[in-house]
Amino acid sequence: VLDRFGQIEPVVFIAPDGYWYNGKAIEVADKIAAVADKLATVRKVLIVDYLGTSLDVAATIGKAAALEEALSPFAARPVSYERLPFSHPLYILFSSGTTGVPKCIVHSAGGTLIQHVKEERLHAGLLDGDRFFYFTTCGWMMWNWLVSGLASGATLLLYDGSPFYPDGNALFD
Repeated sequence: VLDRFGQIEPVVFIAPDGYWYNGKAIEVADKIAAVADKLATVRKVLIVDYLGTSLDVAATIGKAAALEEALSPFAARPVSYERLPFSHPLYILFSSGTTGVPKCIVHSAGGTLIQHVKEERLHAGLLDGDRFFYFTTCGWMMWNWLVSGLASGATLLLYDGSPFYPDGNALFD
């Protein structure tokens, strides 16, 4: 994580209070604290409440706040969308790091959307109104591809957890 995040010098670090895997709650407060301490550019750590412990986790980490606390002073208002150039950065993916330090690869909004819609519509036959499932995690590049299914009018089906818990039929039961 540090060899990737250290390159992009984040100012805000967003992390969950933990996650579920194989039926067990996995706490990550110590890992979040260790990463945040080593990223000198981070000014704020926001803890997303997933296990129900975000307030407790935030209290143990310097520069941290639970997301709901950080947002509470702000009133809800209508969302406004800003028109951005075709080549505007969308996200950063990283190379695998097998030949050295992982390299940042910045993907543009326009190019990514065209490529993903082409693949999903022409290669996968995805149509408006389809239900679209691809098992992935939000930490893998296939998450970005899956989310682009919304541009084709598809409904995304998401699965949270291990596909092999309690057995190999979890995705089919």
